[in-house]
Amino acid sequence: MKRKLIALAAAVLTAFIGVAALPSRSSRTVSAGAAGTFAITNARIVTVTGPVIENGTVVVADGKIAAVGATVTVPSGAKVIDAKGLSVYPGMIDSGTEIGLTEISSVSGTVDTTEIGDNNANIHVDVALHPDSSHVAVARVNGITTVLSEPRGGLIAGQSALINLDGWVPKEMILKSPAAMHITWPGANAAGFEFAGFQGQRRSVIEVRREQDRQVDLLKKIIRQARAYADAKEAREKDPTLPRQDVDLKLEALIPVVRGRLPVVILAVNERDIKNAIAFADEMKIKMILSGGIEAYKLAGELKAKNIPVLIGPVLRMPANEDDPYDMQFANAGILSNAGVKIAFQTLDSAHVRDLPYHAGMAAAFGLGKEDALKAVTLYPAQIFGVADQIGSIENGKIANLIVTDGDPLEVLTQIKYLFIEGRQIPLTSRHTELYEKYKARP
Repeated sequence: MKRKLIALAAAVLTAFIGVAALPSRSSRTVSAGAAGTFAITNARIVTVTGPVIENGTVVVADGKIAAVGATVTVPSGAKVIDAKGLSVYPGMIDSGTEIGLTEISSVSGTVDTTEIGDNNANIHVDVALHPDSSHVAVARVNGITTVLSEPRGGLIAGQSALINLDGWVPKEMILKSPAAMHITWPGANAAGFEFAGFQGQRRSVIEVRREQDRQVDLLKKIIRQARAYADAKEAREKDPTLPRQDVDLKLEALIPVVRGRLPVVILAVNERDIKNAIAFADEMKIKMILSGGIEAYKLAGELKAKNIPVLIGPVLRMPANEDDPYDMQFANAGILSNAGVKIAFQTLDSAHVRDLPYHAGMAAAFGLGKEDALKAVTLYPAQIFGVADQIGSIENGKIANLIVTDGDPLEVLTQIKYLFIEGRQIPLTSRHTELYEKYKARP
């Protein structure tokens, strides 16, 4: 009887959530064991950090890139992939997503991005990731091998994790955690980049500005408290005779921030808020990364001068203001890059992470250099989050996150032919490919 009730409950849950929320058979890789040895030969190799090798070989062993070049010898026993007519690129990186935290945005039971309260600094997403998410395999098939999965909610949302899109459990996916602390600037709405209006109430501009100022003051108060907490903790470590300090997990989590060891990703949208966020970072002496930045192009000079990277996106959207040129969102990246600002692209999504290449591709069609567009989904995000020694380019000793394509990965018609994550060859199947094959074979 108990088994029947469990089966009935499972059936009801499946019907309610919908089949799309369930992991596809392909979301698990068949390569859970150790990475093998592969040799990708006769390939055009786009290293990103060096010149393109028109006809070369990439050797993958023990999860790393063991050799790359035009005269590389294929190791004995390696599985050879003849990539004649194909190109090898580093796996792409999405610098802001909800992968592993959101399955179906309209079903609250499948969304685990947000906690209540203003200060959630002690929240870290690495323990909440869902490796079986259908979105993982869908993103991989389009060449994305690594993503930043980040929290939402409150002024201080919590700590993000940089993850590789393969693993049985969250721990196996983690590349770096925490990767950054996340702050939503008062008035910015992460989901739609619309002016928040605070709970949707119709309020005067003066009232909204006052509410913003109040929340900014609260942010400053929290950061000052964290710095005082860190000072007191360090003082006690030097002098154990000082009175015992009560542990505050929220302030404890902010110590790396106030000591400059952990960057802060601040989501801000319009020119005024970006300018205020920059001033806040200066005053609080924190290491800032700007996220969203729809009007960041208006402050390109200041962002460059202060060496603040910008995570741009979503790019594929309508202009933010009625009087903006139709292509303003497409041109933003190019303006910033041409001014010397380091940029990376993000989708701020889960289901549509697969579209990351086209965000970069669209920006490349509207003023962003082609090489910079590629670097903005490979090398630049790796540099911004401090993992360029591990991923982001094809170099000896780096993690073997690689894609083999039949063309430019930023173009819609390009197909991914082979994909490796940490040296494991990943099956190019997803829920989308399974449905395609199913309905293609329909009588």
